[in-house]
Formats: sequence, structure tokens, C-alpha cells
Amino acid sequence: MTTEPKTAEFGFTLHTTDGAARLGTVRTLHGDIRTPAFMPVGTVGTVKGLYLDQVEETGADIILGNTYHLMLRPGAEEVAKLGGLHHFIGWKRPILTDSGGFQIMSLSKIRKITEQSAMFQSHIDGKKHELSPERAMEIQRLLGSDIQMQLDQCLEYPHTEKDAEKAMQLSLRWADRSRKAFGRQPGRGNFGIVQGGINERLRRESAEGLKSIGFEGYAIGGLAVGEGQKLMLEAIGFTEPHLPKDRPRYLMGVGTPEDILESVARGIDMFDCVMPTRSGRHGQAFTRFGKINLRNAKHATDNRPLDAEHPCPALSKYSRAYLHHLIRSGELLGMMLLSWANIAYYQSLMQGIRQAISEGRFEEFRTATKEQWKRGDVAA
Repeated sequence: MTTEPKTAEFGFTLHTTDGAARLGTVRTLHGDIRTPAFMPVGTVGTVKGLYLDQVEETGADIILGNTYHLMLRPGAEEVAKLGGLHHFIGWKRPILTDSGGFQIMSLSKIRKITEQSAMFQSHIDGKKHELSPERAMEIQRLLGSDIQMQLDQCLEYPHTEKDAEKAMQLSLRWADRSRKAFGRQPGRGNFGIVQGGINERLRRESAEGLKSIGFEGYAIGGLAVGEGQKLMLEAIGFTEPHLPKDRPRYLMGVGTPEDILESVARGIDMFDCVMPTRSGRHGQAFTRFGKINLRNAKHATDNRPLDAEHPCPALSKYSRAYLHHLIRSGELLGMMLLSWANIAYYQSLMQGIRQAISEGRFEEFRTATKEQWKRGDVAA
């Protein structure tokens, strides 16, 4: 077993605000997280297509792991015996683990939800498993993650108000059980998850209920599940006023660079999404010039890199023609380079956001960034 680092209590410091945008620091057992922060998704202990050294070099302070996937393979008890998730994967910085609620939603045809727990079949071998709030917290404790999420019930959009209220109330009861099961873990934090679909009353009731329980941080869940950006931003707008100012706010599963920029403008501190790596594997790059589809034939003879001024080699070293060739040939290197480029761009976007907030020019940065995306990258 490895010796864990010593640290002060888990906490959050809000340094300054610029409008609703917030600049802060989350303190954890394995170091600080600068916010606003984007967390690359390392679902099964790997950010797909990247070495974790590369992830760290892009500027990421924290990555995400998933309770559902890791409980199935290799197993939480096995990871604990091997020294915990940090030691197992070779990542010394903070890790957040999702509770598995989103994955349970995606297993709607092979799961059953009761007051006690979610019963489901493994997507790997069909074996039956039970995930209760207590078991979800036990798994996360065994993994040793720095931020541990309550188990919740997430609904796909569209859904009825009745279904949204039922899921929200169940999530609140599970939040209380999750909080008790979390117990005392110095240097680690437990986040509650606000549910309620796109209904303002339900979101308010959920947030107030979670505050009465008391958590180190608060997440907004159940968005980016098919409702579209307009409704998502509206839901953030009427949820944010009910979240504590002195705790970090995490928007789960979001999103595009524009989603992140607009959500920061509405007071969100933390984000995660598979989009950078998933898009990279399918030949799409995110850059300060907007999205670039490397499958497009126009890149076949383009000798320019994606962004000659960016410090990441995946953006500045390799020509678009070469990247186009790799992607069209189905070469793994092409997928790896574009995944690396996308994570690097997301992190440079977050660094730009943080700097702009610190200098009191977030709105200027927001406008200029969106204008550059819209203008695109005019071919030489």
C-alpha cells in the first residue's frame, strides 16, 4: 500500500468574481484544483488515447473515474489491494469519481430501480449487480478518490414532470444515505447532485434539500441528456441562485467549448465530458479557430498544423495533411494525436478563462473567443 499525502481539510476558496464567473481553488488530499476546471474523463482508469503524463502536461489538475465501470472491472476491492486508484493508474493529482447514476440511466433495458438500490446486468458479461447509495460510497472509498459523488437517479430527456419529481425525490433520499455512508474522510469531499429536469420548482427543491443535508460541493446533474443547449442554460440559470456561494459547483457531463464558456458565465466551476477524446477518435479537432473535421478532403494537401502558436505538439507540430492521412487510414496515431490536441485545447481554454476572470475581463474574453470560433480558420 502507498502512503497518502498529508493535507489540510477539503475546502474551497473563492478568490474573485467577474459578473457570475468565479475564480477559485478546491483543496484536496492530492493537491489543488484551479477553477473553473475541466476534468478529462478517465472512465476505467485511462483517458482514452493519452498517457497520463500527457494529460498532466496539458494543464489538467484533476481527472474523472467511474464507479460503475471500475466496480465491474477490475473491481473496487482489487484496486484497493493494489494501493488505490491513484497508485494503480500512476496519477498523483486529484481524482473525482462519478457514482454510476448516469450509467444506470443508460442501462434502462437491463436495470430495475427500487427505493433501496438499482439492480442491473453488467454490459460486459450479463451478471446481476446491485448498486445502492451505501455501496456506491463504499466503492469510491475503496478507490480512494478525492471527490466522491452521491448516487442519484438521472433521467433522459424528454420526460414528464411527474417522472422528474419522482427521480428527484429518490435522489434526495439517496443523497442523505450517501452522505451518511461517506462518513469522515479527511482531505476528501462528497458532492450532492441537484436533479429535477428542466423544471425550476424541482431544481429549487432539490438544491434546498441537498443544502439541508450539507455537502462539500454541489453538482448539477441530469443535463446534456438531450434537452439542447438553450434549455440546459436556462436550467443552470434558475438552479445556480440556490447553490451555496462558498462551495464548488460542478456541471456534470458538459460539454462543448461553447457550453463551458456559457456555463462559466452562469457561475459554474467544474466540468467533465468525453467529447474531447471521443471527437478526436472520430477525426474532429477543437481549436481556437473552432471545430476542424480532419476527414474533410480539403485537408489532404494542407501543410499547416492545427495551431502553430499552441505549445502542445499535437496542435503545432503535425500537418493537417498528415492528420488527415492518419484518420482516413484508420491509424491509431491519428486518433491519439487528435485526442491529445483536444484535451490540450480544452485546458488552454480553461486557463484563458481563469486569467480573464482574474483580470476582470471575462466578458471581453467570452466575446472574443466566440467571435474567433465563428470566424474560423481562413485557409492560407
